[in-house]
Amino acid sequence: MATENELFSAVDALLEQVAQDVLPPPAERRRLRTAAGLSQEQIATALGTRREAVGNWESGRTEPRPPQRAAYARLLESLAARFPA
Repeated sequence: MATENELFSAVDALLEQVAQDVLPPPAERRRLRTAAGLSQEQIATALGTRREAVGNWESGRTEPRPPQRAAYARLLESLAARFPA
């Protein structure tokens, strides 16, 4: 039998995986960035990627991959809390 802590750890791992996969639609990504007054270059620098990649994420041409995806999702979630639609 698994302990309560082991079960909680397994659930936390699932929740972390779900959080990484959830990104708002591309247009909302751009809205959140501009509402915060951030440039694509600033986000790219923070995430260790190129400005063109952020532009592609905002246009829907490509999607971020791990580990940037998790960090980008975290950024967007925080911006959404500060700048609701």
